[in-house]
Amino acid sequence: MAYTIKLNGVQRTVDVDGDMPLLWVLRDELDLKGSKFGCGIALCGACTVHVDGSPVRACVMPVSAVGTASVVTIEGMASDPVGKKLQAAWMALDVPQCGYCQAGQIMSAAALLSQNRHPNDADIDAAMAGNVCRCCTYTRIRAAIKLAVTEGA
Repeated sequence: MAYTIKLNGVQRTVDVDGDMPLLWVLRDELDLKGSKFGCGIALCGACTVHVDGSPVRACVMPVSAVGTASVVTIEGMASDPVGKKLQAAWMALDVPQCGYCQAGQIMSAAALLSQNRHPNDADIDAAMAGNVCRCCTYTRIRAAIKLAVTEGA
């Protein structure tokens, strides 16, 4: 069946089974490789995208559930002011080690900053809970979020 998705501000149409997870639509059908497959059961956060501004685990969301919602991926963060500041902070503080989880981390951080311009440590911890980093760069992730805030994210 054909599904039209508003993706990073552009209407995209795919002809797939409605049960196909959004992650596989993004990666395999639309060639957007930024969102990663981690666990497949919405526990690790590597596949996090925004659906109408909220962080969602794309590995478990069927494409049919997107409906008329707007989907933003890590690729779409390049044109988002908050996303740009977060990406710059990530690089300034050398947050990534292997980098596998970082797209999901940035997507969760961007969702936090869109709702709370001045989060404290508890706010950051709550928003980032469920985003797993096997390299354990959590202190640098928190520092990068704080840097993005001081840079006016």
